[in-house]
Order: sequence, then C-alpha cells, then structure tokens
Amino acid sequence: MEKFCCFSSASEVVGGQASSRSGKGKSDEGEIKYGFSLVKGKANHPMEDYHVANFINIKGHQLGLFAIFDGHMGDKVPAYLQKHLFSNILKEGELWVDPRRSIAKAYEKMDQTILSHSSDLGRGGSTAVTAILMNGRKLWVANVGDSRAVVCRGGKAIQISTDHEPGTERASIEYRGGFVSNLPGDVPRVNGQLAVSRAFGDKSLKTHLSSEPDIREVAVDSNTDILILASDGLWKVMSNQEAVDVARRLREPQKAAKELTAEALRRESKDDISCIVVRFR
Repeated sequence: MEKFCCFSSASEVVGGQASSRSGKGKSDEGEIKYGFSLVKGKANHPMEDYHVANFINIKGHQLGLFAIFDGHMGDKVPAYLQKHLFSNILKEGELWVDPRRSIAKAYEKMDQTILSHSSDLGRGGSTAVTAILMNGRKLWVANVGDSRAVVCRGGKAIQISTDHEPGTERASIEYRGGFVSNLPGDVPRVNGQLAVSRAFGDKSLKTHLSSEPDIREVAVDSNTDILILASDGLWKVMSNQEAVDVARRLREPQKAAKELTAEALRRESKDDISCIVVRFR
C-alpha cells in the first residue's frame, strides 16, 4: 500500500514520513494541485499524525486519495491506517457502484482489525478524515473524530466533516455505558480520558465509543476552489474561514499548507499539526 503514500527523500522527515511536499493530478478543467505539511507538537511523545496524499489511476478512473490520521497513545494505529485503509476501500471494486457503502465497510473492517491486533498495535487509537476525489468531479469525505475537512466555494468556507466530540454525543456514550467528564479547565472526555467520541482502536474504551464515519458526497463545480484536511492541532486555534483565507492568498498549495501549520504554531497550538491543501482551479 505504499503507493498511496506520498513521500520524498528530499523532504524533511517527521515521525517516519515526509513532512512537506506537493503533487498534482488532472481534471477536465486543468491541473489539480495539492501540498501538505506536518509539524510535530510540543507534547513529549513522538509524532502521532500520519497522512496520505496522492493521485492514482485505476480502471480508467483518476482518484485523488487524501487523509489525515491523528493518533493518540502511540503512532501504530495511524500508521496502520495510512497503509491499509484506502486499499480496503478499493479492494472489492464496490467504490464505483456504491461509494458510501464501500467507505463505511472499510472503516468498520479497519476498526475490527485494529482491535483484534491490539497485542501488536497497542491499545491506542486514531481519528481519521479521508477524501476521495473521483475524476476531479466528485468528493467523498468521511471522518471519525475531530480532524476536519473544509471546502472553499466562492471564497466562503464550508465545513464538510462532523466534529465528534463527547459533549455533543453524550447520549450515545451514556447509552453504551460510559460517561462524559466535565472537569474545570479541561475539555469533555469519554470516561475522563479521551477527548473524541468516535475513533479507531482504543480497546479499553471501545464499548463506549463508535467508529462509524460520517460520510458526505460533495460535487466539485466551477465555484469549488480549495479543499483543506487538517488535524485538530490546526482547528483548535484557527477558524474554518481563517484557514481558507490563508489558502486562497497563497496560490501554491504546498506554501499554503506550510503557512497554515506555521500560523498554528504562532498561535501556540500544542498538538501535532497536519494539513493537506488541494487547489482545484
């Protein structure tokens, strides 16, 4: 599955993967360019974010594959997702017939596999936001957790993904037998531990967590300028519109991605910060 990962020996390497690079594909209206930037946070642990950013041609179709995987309690789960999630989405050919079902099945299978291999992968977990660009015309965006996908149409930021936070999914967590803590000075957490309500892995909390993705279909039309995928290290300190404004100002998507991660650092984001910018026009 390494063909889905976009690394470069000339790029700075963080956490075992390239931290910055660009690439491009094609649509009926010209080139589609992308760039990404990954920056390790200030926490005292190795980089736990992983990504996919690449174009592939398969069965006469061009697919743009983009993802951010934000790990917690180790980097083995996001690294595993980086290598295997898209291959599972594509494996049975169902993507061309029923994209929503294909993506949902792959997410479920990945979670089950991660849980069953916890002796090797550990008891940690990962959020995910993924985007599949089909022939430059249609996006299928899915996510679990609080990494986010935002598109720009006519200069306006539109959030595509759903932030899965314990405070907003309290009823589901409590129905599963868990609880949501609300300690002063802290964010809501599942059983006082995890700050997201959906994730891959997290074996000790799985009975109280969901790994079901929210899935959205988005048409890419002449007004669609930019797609941004980023981990919560960016979104904790920057609004959707602020991120879009930066990406629009810098026409090269790699420069835009690097500026977004740099700005998040300037705003004192403490988390790992990962960002992919795709420019359609």
